[in-house]
Amino acid sequence: MEMAWIYLIAACILEPIWVVFLDKSDNFKRIGWSIATIVAVLSCLFLLSLAVIDIGPGVAYSILAGIGAIGTVVAGALLYKDPVNGKMVFFLSLIVIGVIGIRLMSGGA
Repeated sequence: MEMAWIYLIAACILEPIWVVFLDKSDNFKRIGWSIATIVAVLSCLFLLSLAVIDIGPGVAYSILAGIGAIGTVVAGALLYKDPVNGKMVFFLSLIVIGVIGIRLMSGGA
């Protein structure tokens, strides 16, 4: 069960990475970034599939989506200078609370 959570964390890390790679690929016009995007997406999905075996698809995917969304917002703010305001931080914190709640209620605490 512990390995499943490690797989899920790794997939969560890859989620915003492939989104950044997708942007860098310029709609798949830049071959190197396009290949990196495909590898990152497939790796993310593979790790998610390993996590789903022990964690379950609902819990695993909801955590992936939540952490991936937060990671993508953070990447946008750091790499692209996307604006982040107090309201966004508030709602991102709700996602964090939700992910923690899902983790605690899934019996994997």
